[in-house]
Amino acid sequence: MTHPDLLPRSLARRSRPRPEFWAGARDMVPLIVGAIPFGIIFGTLAGSSGLSAPATLAMSAFVFAGSAQFIAIGMLAASSGWLLVVLTTLVVNLRHLLYAASLVPHVQSLSSPWKVALGFLLTDESFAVASRRYDQSDASPHKHWYYLGAASAMYLNWQICTLLGITLGQTLPNAAAWGLDFAMSVTFIGMTIPYLKTKPMGIAVAVAAIVALLAAPLPHKLGLMVAAIAGIAAGVSSERLTQT
Repeated sequence: MTHPDLLPRSLARRSRPRPEFWAGARDMVPLIVGAIPFGIIFGTLAGSSGLSAPATLAMSAFVFAGSAQFIAIGMLAASSGWLLVVLTTLVVNLRHLLYAASLVPHVQSLSSPWKVALGFLLTDESFAVASRRYDQSDASPHKHWYYLGAASAMYLNWQICTLLGITLGQTLPNAAAWGLDFAMSVTFIGMTIPYLKTKPMGIAVAVAAIVALLAAPLPHKLGLMVAAIAGIAAGVSSERLTQT
């Protein structure tokens, strides 16, 4: 393991828990900006869908899954059964299994409380930011603190934005029609582009994007999983072909 004194000064400072935590929180800021309108719109729509303010806050606090929360309130407004709501949101969040599998080599030595906390806070944004830190070549033993800082910043932002949506929802008529949720789409694109370093990666993203558009009419957002599987298959196939 590289001794901290042999690291570049900036990385040596970050090789301690507190600097790692705050560096993660700072690096999450651009993604937080994209998530702000998404969270406010959720809080607004949840109230208009018949969900009480405490229930809306509890959903953001204990579920903490943006797209799944939007789907859940839509289904609750349509009087769908609770079992169907749970199964549908589970399918939508299956992509997190892929994220978790990618992070296992980096967190497998951590204690169970750490794994539970980081698993709960795992989102698209926290995965993107944490993965970039884990890919850096320095041997800091505290990169999980960076992950925690980034994920905690997004968690706090989501709770605040949900509260803003609840409290300001009455003064923002038809906020969902303003198109502010497009900011999240732009955010996801910005998260993806830096990872397109090889041809297989580019193929995987292109195939997933095309399949996602074609499979969008599928019920219960199954198109997302179909697109993810198609993208993974295309990327793996392309990588194997380049190695032969």
